[in-house]
Amino acid sequence: MKYRYLDLRRKRLQRNIKERARVLKFMRDFLVEREFTEIETPILTKSTPEGARDFLVPARLHKGKFFSLPQSPQQYKQMLMVAGFEKYFQIARAIRDEDLRADRQAEHTQLDIEMSFCSQEEILELVEKLYIDLVKNLFPDKKIKEIPFPRITYKESMEKYNSDKPDLRNDKKDKNEMAFVFITDFPMFEWKEGDKRWGAMHHPFTKPQTDDIVAIKKDPSKILAFQYDVVLNGFEIGGGSIRNTNTKVLMGVFRILGNKEKEITEQFSHYFEAFGFGVPPHGGIAMGIDRFLAILMNEPNIREVIAFPKTGDNRDVMIGTPSGVDKEQLKELGIEIRGRRSKKQ
Repeated sequence: MKYRYLDLRRKRLQRNIKERARVLKFMRDFLVEREFTEIETPILTKSTPEGARDFLVPARLHKGKFFSLPQSPQQYKQMLMVAGFEKYFQIARAIRDEDLRADRQAEHTQLDIEMSFCSQEEILELVEKLYIDLVKNLFPDKKIKEIPFPRITYKESMEKYNSDKPDLRNDKKDKNEMAFVFITDFPMFEWKEGDKRWGAMHHPFTKPQTDDIVAIKKDPSKILAFQYDVVLNGFEIGGGSIRNTNTKVLMGVFRILGNKEKEITEQFSHYFEAFGFGVPPHGGIAMGIDRFLAILMNEPNIREVIAFPKTGDNRDVMIGTPSGVDKEQLKELGIEIRGRRSKKQ
């Protein structure tokens, strides 16, 4: 990885990167033909309690304050639904400061989709059509096991396969078999034993399958969500949900997650204010590009389908990041690093 530019000369990696470009073009064309609008959303955004840790960026012109790099375009794409863009997509970068994991990257690429006035079934049918057409046109040697894709509830999947990512291939050694499956009806909440609190199984903006806030508060473990995953050969390659547009229920969900009303109002003021101007029912999905490509290209690791990947501990050894910076840069930002003395910190 230190000499990645030489590694990329290999025919296999040249093929992988070129196939990646073909897949992205196919996805883009598929959605544009169906009147979706491609819209870019900001990279410098706001840190909010949604899931993984954020990467923070100090704001030089506003000392003591920070931007956050986006874990996903979630809030922005919902603002686009408020704005009247009923069919949005973006090939987006998602950036998360995660702990060490062998086959994860701090930044990954996803096909991000949001639609207004849609049902869960309409979203699943769109995704199914996309994958079927893509495999048929770009990878004709691959065989999809079952069309239409089977739909299994989370409860059924856990009871039958002891996993929410079941591998349904007939022959797991057959590299050309592709077993897609939709997992639906996830629990809205999951108990975080280490923190002794409830967490969102997906994210707080997911619509519960009931608007009865009393019932939700009484027993969060029984509440299902309009949430769904796309699984391929035992790997999750996408996930999404119908969004919660009932601000009273949304506030109740945040409270169950341990957030105080004042904190919620401050951190998500833009969200509640926007919904006050009228918001259509909407939902969406994000499909992971890297994992999908690794399966298509029969690669054991997503690093092999990314031009310049990072190591498992989030280092780019080719250019030497993360790295220290000059003390003058830190001074300009109003930042001090304690416990280290050097010209570069």
